[in-house]
Amino acid sequence: MDATLTFAHLSDPHLTSPAGASLRDLVGKRMFGYLSWRVRRRGRHRTEVLEALAHDLDQVRPDHILISGDLTHLGLRHEFEQAQQWLAGLGPPSRLTLVPGNHDLYAAAPWEHALGLWAPYVASDVGDGARPVAGPEGCFPVVRLRGPAAFIGLSSARPSPPFLAVGSVGPGQLRRLERMLAETRKRGLFRALLIHHPVMDGAVRWRRRLTDADAVRAVLAREGAELVLHGHTHRASLDYLESGAGPIPVVGVPSASAGGFDDDRRARYHLYTVARRGGGWELTLSVRGYAAGGRFAAQGEERRLAPSRESGNRHGVL
Repeated sequence: MDATLTFAHLSDPHLTSPAGASLRDLVGKRMFGYLSWRVRRRGRHRTEVLEALAHDLDQVRPDHILISGDLTHLGLRHEFEQAQQWLAGLGPPSRLTLVPGNHDLYAAAPWEHALGLWAPYVASDVGDGARPVAGPEGCFPVVRLRGPAAFIGLSSARPSPPFLAVGSVGPGQLRRLERMLAETRKRGLFRALLIHHPVMDGAVRWRRRLTDADAVRAVLAREGAELVLHGHTHRASLDYLESGAGPIPVVGVPSASAGGFDDDRRARYHLYTVARRGGGWELTLSVRGYAAGGRFAAQGEERRLAPSRESGNRHGVL
């Protein structure tokens, strides 16, 4: 297998438009979400930013792209179809892995009208300790093997009551996650976990939290991982989670389509390079953000994320 791999992480593009939704579509919580989109959100998430993002990814050409959810606003069928077209423009399913966010499962919807439309991007590598896509309970956690890495995707997306954006993983996924982490560790792979909600305690307010974050952290503490990636907060952040194998970098990224915010909230994506070094791993992070001139460009210096007990910070800005 290749000893070096580059991969990009982006999140929360909110690339779709719920315009044209019928009153029947907007029953319940979706009506509140639609009003929020009309008043605030549609001005925050910009089409021109996403176009610049796609162009930059095409120029940089990472080996793989990870997307940690919230491609849609209200999780409507036509939004899933719009996102499906956008994903096809980024690259083939073999180069893209995604997990859903709370906006993608804003309300209950048939699998075939929702996540089923993205099935090629949430399909595990069959035969590597995972199951093929067979419905929402059968495909997560996702595990995809690329070069020296195992990308493991958890779904924290669950429909929730109005004014809440909580998520949960659930005991079934947690059992499978623990097994996958153990199996991929035995195979000597770099394990990157992808999830929408942050796993660190206190990263968001209670109404937006991961309700079983304690259980997720407990699994990670037992089995370890080399990297945890999330979205949801719309901010850049770096934390470290203690495990028996050493601290795990936990990195959040802002919305991929946000314009006009402060630096830690403006649109960006993170570019990682992982390489084998002796008996361990070297992991570096480069930030590519939306800049003057309507393009994405490198921001700051490349940063090495060496697991170190001295380098961790709680809910720090990256």
